[in-house]
Amino acid sequence: MKNGIKGIRRVSAVAVTAGAVLTAGAFTAPAQAAAPKNPTIAAKGGFVMNNGTGKSLFTKAADTRRSTGSTTKIMTARVVLAQPNLNLDSKVTVQKAYSDYIVDNNWASSAKLIVGDKVTVRQLLYGLMLPSGCDAAYALADKFGSGSTRAERVKSFIGKMNSTAKSLGLTNTHFDSFDGIGKGANYSTPRDLTKLASNAMKYSTFRTVVKTKSTTQKVTTKSGGYRNMSWTNTNALLGSYSGTLGVKTGSGPEAKYCLVFAATRGGKTVIGTVLASSSVENRTADAKKLMDYSFKK
Repeated sequence: MKNGIKGIRRVSAVAVTAGAVLTAGAFTAPAQAAAPKNPTIAAKGGFVMNNGTGKSLFTKAADTRRSTGSTTKIMTARVVLAQPNLNLDSKVTVQKAYSDYIVDNNWASSAKLIVGDKVTVRQLLYGLMLPSGCDAAYALADKFGSGSTRAERVKSFIGKMNSTAKSLGLTNTHFDSFDGIGKGANYSTPRDLTKLASNAMKYSTFRTVVKTKSTTQKVTTKSGGYRNMSWTNTNALLGSYSGTLGVKTGSGPEAKYCLVFAATRGGKTVIGTVLASSSVENRTADAKKLMDYSFKK
């Protein structure tokens, strides 16, 4: 019996010791940082990725096709910048057709190009991406499309937009316009637009333009003199969100309010898109929420 009692005591002692260790562990284990909570956004669709690794950081209806508004102009710029032997300082004469197009389309935003002025391709890219000039988009499509008539050149340019989308693997993207004022077949997805923007950001001219908050450019007038054109970027993230790199706003009756955005913090670059947000303010707030969330992941 004595041996039996000793055995019981030994077991009890082991049990008590183990319990003490478990109890101590419960109090001394380091606290785990809570995972960032998935943000709620007003936009119907959203996507964010790590631009360095391509890893998805946030998705919401990321592959649902939607109207893209002027975020289409990312592709307009991308097609121009990929032209062989591109001379950014070559001059384009502003045609009446470009200003008439603005008058004829209620949702067309304007770079306020003046008929007869000679504007460089580089300046047209600023006019395209900062004030979101549909007249600048038209001028670029007319300049870089192929054909003997303006209609043929525009059709050719839109063809280049679609072939570029295909080459980049943007399977849910199609363009029927050079500026986003489509005819029912101008669409993309948050994931595709983010991939497109990531690719466009490989061009140094694109990065420089979309990061510019405002600019004043000297253009040549019809009479050979000069005038200053001032453009302000429609992207409210510039100057309000630390590390912002761009990229492009968009809006329209069907598209609602869109924003493709990118920022760098602590050596990490995130890039993303929100489509069909409910207001100008909310698309900016959506982007800020998604970037805050993504930098913590």
